Order: sequence, then C-alpha cells, then structure tokens
Amino acid sequence: MIQKRKRLGDLLVEASMITEDQLMEALKEQRKTGLRLGDQLIALKLVNEQQIIEVLEYQLGIPHVNLYKQKIDRKLVNVISEDLARKYQVLPLKKSDNRLMVAMYDPLDYFALDDLRLSTGFEIDPVIAKKDELRLAINRYYGMQKSIEQMLQEIPMSEDDPGFLEAQQSDDSPVAKMVNQLISQAVQLGASDIHFDPQETELLIRLRIDGILRTERTLPIKMNNVLVSRIKIMAQLNIAEKRLPQDGRFKMELELNTIDLRVSILPTIYGEKVVMRLLDTGSVSLGIEKLGFSEQNEWKFTKMINHPYGLILVTGPTGSGKSTTLYTALHQLHSDAVNIITVEDPVEYQIKGINQVQVRSNIGLTFAAGLRSILRQDPDIIMVGEIRDSETAEIALRSAMTGHLVLSTLHTNDSVSAITRLIDMGIEPYLIASSLVGVLAQRLVRKVCPYCATSYELTEEQRNLFESWGLPTSKIVKGNGCSNCNSTGYKGRLAIHEIVLVDEKLREMITKKQTDSMYRQYVEEQGFKSMFYDGLVKVSQGETTIEEVFRVTV
Repeated sequence: MIQKRKRLGDLLVEASMITEDQLMEALKEQRKTGLRLGDQLIALKLVNEQQIIEVLEYQLGIPHVNLYKQKIDRKLVNVISEDLARKYQVLPLKKSDNRLMVAMYDPLDYFALDDLRLSTGFEIDPVIAKKDELRLAINRYYGMQKSIEQMLQEIPMSEDDPGFLEAQQSDDSPVAKMVNQLISQAVQLGASDIHFDPQETELLIRLRIDGILRTERTLPIKMNNVLVSRIKIMAQLNIAEKRLPQDGRFKMELELNTIDLRVSILPTIYGEKVVMRLLDTGSVSLGIEKLGFSEQNEWKFTKMINHPYGLILVTGPTGSGKSTTLYTALHQLHSDAVNIITVEDPVEYQIKGINQVQVRSNIGLTFAAGLRSILRQDPDIIMVGEIRDSETAEIALRSAMTGHLVLSTLHTNDSVSAITRLIDMGIEPYLIASSLVGVLAQRLVRKVCPYCATSYELTEEQRNLFESWGLPTSKIVKGNGCSNCNSTGYKGRLAIHEIVLVDEKLREMITKKQTDSMYRQYVEEQGFKSMFYDGLVKVSQGETTIEEVFRVTV
C-alpha cells in the first residue's frame, strides 16, 4: 500500500521527466479537456506511457504487470462490479486473506482506491497495467462473462425449444452480443481468423494472430449449437443443414471500419466447426513500396506488371499474402485507359473502378467459365484468383498469348517449380514458354516487436551462415516479449520474396522441358536471389528473426 499520498506530476518532476513549467502547462490544459493528468501529459507528448510506469515503479515501488501473461481467476472478477471496473479502469487479479491485488492504469487515483476498499471490504494493493491492456482485459472478463452467464440462464440450448430460433435472430440477444464481442476482440488483437473448435467436453475459441493460432478462451460445449446458429443467420446460411459444409459471408461496422467476414462451416464428430476470416477492407496495402520488396525485387516486380501482355504468377501456400500482392498490382495498373476484369473465389477486397466476378461453382460459373466470358468483354488486364486445373491454366495462357496481361496465383513451394507444375497439369511447354512473363514466390514471416527488440549474441553457426552470404550481423535483434506483442516478441508480418523473370534462354529451356534443378541453376547464374536469402537480409536489417525464416522456408 502507498503510505504517503503523492501526485503523479510531482513524481515526474522529481524524476526530471518534466519541468515545473511543463507540469503547469499540462494542468492548465487538463482543466479544459478533463483528461487524467497522465493522459494529458501523453497527449502533449511530454512523456509516454512507459516512462510513467517506470517512474511509478522506481519512485513508489508499485509493480508493473503484463495482463497477457497474468492468470486471472474468473470467479474473482465478480468481487468488483463491472460499473466500478469500467469507471476506474481496474481489474482484480489476486486475493490473499483480506488483501486484493488490483491492476490499475492510475494507481495514484486515491478516490478509486477508497471506493474499491469500501465496496469490496478488502485492503487494495494496486499494480500498474497499460491502458490498452486494461481496456481489452475488462472487455474480455466482464463484457464476455456477462454474455456467457446470460446465455446459459436465458437462451434455450435445445433446438427443440420454441424460443431457440427466436434467440438467434434477435440482434439484442445475449448470443448476438457475444458473437459481436468475439469479433470485436479479434479485430482489436489483429487476428486474421476466428476458430470455433468443438471438442468432446468443451468449445475452444482460437484466434490466428500474425499467422499463429492461440486459444483465447474455453466455453461449455453446449454453447456451440447456439453460437453456430447465430453465425449461420448472420451469413444467411441454412440453419437446419448440419450434415454438409457451408460457406457464406457478412459485413460488420466496427469503429468506423467495415469488416468483411468469410464464414466456413464444417461438420465434425463433436459438432459444427466454424472458421471466420476477417478482412478489414480499409487496411489492404495498395502501394508497391508497402509490400516489403528488396530494391532488386521491386524493380523486377514493376518490370513484370508493366509488361504489355503475358502471364504473371504469384505462388505460395494459403495465407502467404498472394491476394494482397495481386490487388496491389491491379491498383498500380488501374487507369481510365484500361479495362480490368477479375474472376475470384471469393472476392476478398472490392476495388473501385475494377470489374470483379465471383465464382459460383454450384451454378457452373467456374474459373474457366468465368475466364471465357471475360474474354468477350474486351479486357486489357485479367486477374484469375487461382489456377486450379489444366482448363483454367490453358485458357489463361492462351489469353496471355493473344495480347492480354493475365495475373494469377498457383500453389507451389517456390518460383522455379511453377514451370514444372504447369507442365504437370498437362500444359504444352511451348505455350508456357511463349506466354509466361515471370513468377513471384512469397511467404509471410513475423516481424520483431519494435517495443521489446534487443540485440543478442549469435552462435558461431549462425554467424558463419551470415558471413557465407556476405551479410552484416550488427543489427540482428529478437523480441523479449511485452504487452504490445502479447508476450510473443513479434508484432505484425512482412513478406519475403523471390522472383524469376523469363528470358529467351529460359524460354528455350522450357520448350525443351528441362528439370527444376536445371532451371534453378540457370537463374542463379543470372543473379537470382532465393526467398531464404531475402529472409536473411531482413534478419540482418533487424526486421525478423532467423527462426522465422527457417520456419517458412526450410
């Protein structure tokens, strides 16, 4: 407990973080805005949140906690009411005898400390937590818990109950609020996918953040049917069909952003599994400079997409950023002088001024059928979402031969193997040789968190690896884990690339149907740099780690 009641401003002045004049300026401004002093000082850029935490830790001995690492007893949450938790931005963490440890953004808020002591009957031991962490944790443990309790008490869990369907259709029901809260929380954490995984005795809610899945919460298995039914209604799917997979989509408005959600439902032995992919239509990168190309690769990519005709392929596994790269290329090429048409499954991002066609296999509108129709629409540039079969591949290549620029994706491990993949699909080598402009292969690696990045000593083996490629090791870092990165050491992702441009010699080799190793040997003689090399360059620049590069390339 704090024995002497000190004020934050005085502590910051004592620590020489701010001057008396700056404190007076902040207090004067605070009277106009009504902000807490800490928020006001941050708004005036006199200090940052981390500096305030360090002063409170050092001057008063108040510990700082990372709420992502902290285990919180959900039953303990009821000790402090939701109204008080939101009013003072506090969260109960631990109880010991008559003392309650409480995470607070402002541990010098003596009104809050007194109010908590009187309302709970415990002596309060404050610890410091970051503002955003507290906001997310309060939403997670209070808002979500309230919805769960309401659902279990008020919502019929049996589909035979007459009130079951009514509860799913109402936008104000606890189940609707809970689904909205889960989506909102996923967006705040930067998740790309939400998984509802039914197990024998429990339902796991898992989020994919920066390409890695993690379990966010566990619910009673009996809630699965209720949640799945609500999601089906939102995605306009058949609520009665439980034996077959279903796909749909819907949109949500969250904090002025439109979130597009693709829904996939798959029957499993324990119930229907749902995966929702979150597409933030306002966040797609539409500048080549934002794709993370090296100088050489950016030059190659720009040269490829400015070719008057031919086929350009982007390869990589699912979730490697291929669609973002293609949309960026289309945005770069778009002008009033060209007619751009796409055929996609699904249309992920809508781009103004570009004609986008959604594949509907159930009514015969396949990639191949869509591509045939597009050719009668006088296109200049065509984007085919994915080459899945020989028919689509052949139409795309013949379109490229007859004066169209065609962009598409292909599932291969690297750029060179795209050539043999097309041959394996039954495409004549002469058709590939005369149409293919180039192939870009890419993967996504996690970026080192800038807030907790620190340099470290390389092993002899690692140092030899960088020296063998002629790369420096002065900027190599890793993340220690902090509240900004959910204690992972990584925050965000970037792409690593390799590009093969098809020249006359390579066309001749393709016509002769030579092997992958021979293609690779030739392009390496021409200065080709692999994805692995591009990844090591980004490690040497302090952007990612050796472990990430090995994870996605080797």
